[in-house]
Amino acid sequence: MPSTRAGRPRSIGWGLRLWVTAVAVLLLAPTLVVIPMSFGAGQTFAFPPKEWSLRWYEEFFSSPQWMSSVVTSAQAALLTGVLATVIGVAAAIGLDRGRFPGRELLRSAMMAPMIVPGIVVAVAIYGTFLRWHLNGTLLGFVLAHTVLAVPFVITSVSTSLAGYDSTVEVAAASLGASGWTVLRRITLPLLMPGIASGFVFAFVTSLDEVVIALFLQTPEIRTLPVQMYDSITLEIDPTIAAASSLIVVVTTVALLLPQLVRRRRSES
Repeated sequence: MPSTRAGRPRSIGWGLRLWVTAVAVLLLAPTLVVIPMSFGAGQTFAFPPKEWSLRWYEEFFSSPQWMSSVVTSAQAALLTGVLATVIGVAAAIGLDRGRFPGRELLRSAMMAPMIVPGIVVAVAIYGTFLRWHLNGTLLGFVLAHTVLAVPFVITSVSTSLAGYDSTVEVAAASLGASGWTVLRRITLPLLMPGIASGFVFAFVTSLDEVVIALFLQTPEIRTLPVQMYDSITLEIDPTIAAASSLIVVVTTVALLLPQLVRRRRSES
C-alpha cells in the first residue's frame, strides 16, 4: 500500500475524481439549466434563450403575489430554523446522554418524519391543525415545518456528539462551573459546527417544502414553493424561472456558508 507523508491524507485517483465530477454534473445540470432560462425575453420557456432580458426578474419583484409568498417563506424558514434548532439540540443531547428505557424507540420515532412519505405527514398535520384552527396561519406553517426539520438537526448534532470529549465538562465542573455555565461556555461552543449545520438544513427544509404547504395554504397566505406550483400548473408563467433561480442561489449559499466558515476556522 502506498504510504502517506507525515500523516497527510492520501489523494484520490483521477478515475475517482472523474466519476465524482460526472455524478455532480448529472445532479446539478438539470437544476442549473433554469438559470439561463430565467434571463430569456420570450413568452415561454426556451433553452438557450434566443434573446436575453431581465424581464421576468422585474415581473417577479414587482408582483404583489410573488413578493408576499417570498416574505411568508422567509419568515417561516427563519422561525422554523430557530425553533427546530432549539428542539433538536436539546433532543440530541438528551438522547446521547440519557439512559432510560425506550431511548432507541424514541430516537426512531423522532426520525420518522424523514422516512414517512410527505403526503402522509401532510394529511395528518392538516387534520390536526384543522381542529386547532392553525391552517392558513404563519404559526401553522412554522410548527408543521419544524416537525420535518427537527430530525435533520438531531442527526447533525448527534454527529458532533459522536466525537465529543466530555472530559472538558468534567474539568470545568471540578473547577466550580455550574451546569448552565458548562452548557453555555463549553458544550454549545464545541457543538456549534453541528448546530450551525442543523440550522441551515432546517432553514432549507422549510424554504423548499411544498406538500404540507399546499394543505395549509389559503388565498391570503402561501409560501413561495406553493406560488411556484400554482404558476406552473394553472398557467405557463416564465416568472417561475426567475423564482427558481433565486431559490437555487439562496439554498446553495446557505449550504456552502457553514463549510466556508469551518474551513476558515481550520486554516486560522
